Amino acid sequence: MQAPKKVNKIHVKKGDQVVVISGKDIGKKGKVLSASPKTGKIIVEGVAVATKHKKPRAMGQPGGIIKQETPIYASKVMLICPRCGKPTRLAHKLLEDGSKVRLCKKCGETFDK
Repeated sequence: MQAPKKVNKIHVKKGDQVVVISGKDIGKKGKVLSASPKTGKIIVEGVAVATKHKKPRAMGQPGGIIKQETPIYASKVMLICPRCGKPTRLAHKLLEDGSKVRLCKKCGETFDK
């Protein structure tokens, strides 16, 4: 019998503003387009762009060279705080109603509304 696959937790969600802290795109900022906790990777707008040669498949469909974002590991990015505008680590807090929120370590602003 196989053990169930463990789903990794990642600190970013779709729609978060992030900055790249390592790799060839260091310093670039962008919005998270998609997050995959299973692989631990995310796709960030304007980061890790690769060129893809696309062949026309249907009649009237154009082919050519397109630019497309490729996934990068979530550990290579830091969240940007909406209030102080600085890259920050996350803190987690449990509210009175039992819900969990993500907080900025520098200014205390919540990421989840």
